[in-house]
Amino acid sequence: MKSQGKKGQKVYIGMSGGVDSSVSAALLKKAGYDVVGVFIKVWQPDWITCTWKEDRLDAMRVAAKLDIPFVTLDLEKEYKEEVVDYMIREYKAGRTPNPDVMCNRYVKFGGFFNWAMKQGADFVATGHYAQIVDGKLVAGEDKNKDQSYFLWTLTKEQLSKTLFPVGNIEKPEVRKLAKKFDLPNAEKKDSQGLCFIGKIDIKDFLSHYIEPKKGDVFDEKGNIIGEHDGAFFFTIGERHGFLITKKSPHDLPYYVTAKDIEKNTITVANKTDGALPNGITKIKLTDVNWNQGGISLNKALFARSRYREELQEVTFISQTTVEFTNPQYTLSAGQSLVVYNNSECLGGGIIGGAF
Repeated sequence: MKSQGKKGQKVYIGMSGGVDSSVSAALLKKAGYDVVGVFIKVWQPDWITCTWKEDRLDAMRVAAKLDIPFVTLDLEKEYKEEVVDYMIREYKAGRTPNPDVMCNRYVKFGGFFNWAMKQGADFVATGHYAQIVDGKLVAGEDKNKDQSYFLWTLTKEQLSKTLFPVGNIEKPEVRKLAKKFDLPNAEKKDSQGLCFIGKIDIKDFLSHYIEPKKGDVFDEKGNIIGEHDGAFFFTIGERHGFLITKKSPHDLPYYVTAKDIEKNTITVANKTDGALPNGITKIKLTDVNWNQGGISLNKALFARSRYREELQEVTFISQTTVEFTNPQYTLSAGQSLVVYNNSECLGGGIIGGAF
């Protein structure tokens, strides 16, 4: 790991029980930091298989192996209000939220970060695949695992007090290090899915809070060609989850191009010449955060609205208005647009609408 601080400084590290945060803790200890392991307990619905106790036990075992103090921080309230309730509220409004972004903003770098600072921490650390170079947020060395997209809300001050120990290491090497450190969870599989809750289908999750309701699927000409279980559940550009009843064997895949929450309908289309209709070139952002104080105007930059999506060339007309070089067909209100200058993540904002 690339050290930002001096040996002996106190680091509170979020330990999920997974390999990445465990190796991060081991690297910090090896570098001479005074490390405290913290398991963040969050809200989980009572209708899913609860894994937090097992995850906490894995984190405790790693802490014991490394001989570092271990504490549990209860952030159930923050997680329920700022991540889960937000996600449900946004879907009900017909927008497309990103709960992982809000989990970082309000839980890991909200509740946890603020608590750790009050405890006297010099730094907080997590197992994210991202880097901080000269106070700037940079994509992780492992491009397949880079998580800088989910960290766009971090401020300059937060970046100055944060460490990402595995950010400059590729995932296969992290696995090797887990074995080298003889960590008890070295063979544990990576967690996937909703932040902290794990692998669960978003629509299944939402169906417990938003009642499914049958609606019509329209084509571009206004013909009813199928049905769906609720316009709330769909994102622009999505191609699964609805049923096309009027089709031929030669039909190309259909993608959602519009939705009407009040009428509970969605409109779908095929790609023509590799593109969907109604491309967007200019959008307005809300809740922007530029981690170095501002964004350069009239300069070619790059952005993505989905994790691992190919970067698109953009130009900022103002601090909140962005223009795409090429039309975009899958932008959806509520998504995070994250902006890059080469590998540096400059920050981002929430997509408000097109104009």
